Amino acid sequence: MRKLVLIAAAAGALALGGCQTDRQDRQLSGALIGGGTGALIGGLAAGTPGGALVGGAVGAVAGTVIADATRPGRCGYRDRYGRVRWYRC
Repeated sequence: MRKLVLIAAAAGALALGGCQTDRQDRQLSGALIGGGTGALIGGLAAGTPGGALVGGAVGAVAGTVIADATRPGRCGYRDRYGRVRWYRC
């Protein structure tokens, strides 16, 4: 059951990823990477599912904040050829 929920959550995150701007893409990927890493570390450190949940939540928030801070004052868009162009916001 747990695997099914994780697969459904991952599929939902990937499906919603196509509707995001570039900044939101960075935030989403930062949250997913941070959440996964935090859940792994929290689960290993505490040895309980609760530790994994707390680690995942903390990692997701930290990943989002770090990803958002990587390009402060810069916004990007994709041109018709798929290239990312950056400009000051």
